Amino acid sequence: MTYVVAEGCIRCKYMDCVEVCPVDCFYVGENMLVIHPDECIDCGVCEPECPIEAILPDTDSEGERWVEMNREYAEKWPNITRKGEPPADREEWKDVPNKFETQFSPKPGK
Repeated sequence: MTYVVAEGCIRCKYMDCVEVCPVDCFYVGENMLVIHPDECIDCGVCEPECPIEAILPDTDSEGERWVEMNREYAEKWPNITRKGEPPADREEWKDVPNKFETQFSPKPGK
């Protein structure tokens, strides 16, 4: 089992999860985070830290579909080990549906 970041993170990117990860398996994109599924140790400490519940176990039916996407971008984006500044408009995006199709950016973050 591993944990993955799902669509809810897009344009919200709170990053509270990054601070608690003991193995630094988060990677940052322009408007989303991902977890490298091969580095995650399945401890689950990140899941309750996400205020929008965008972190899911891969055994969850919704989480399962995000595993390969998380792997792909974890191999392209830079590793993040400290919480950065979340987007100023994050609250406006937290309940917006279908963000992957309309808002996802494949660009790396900083």
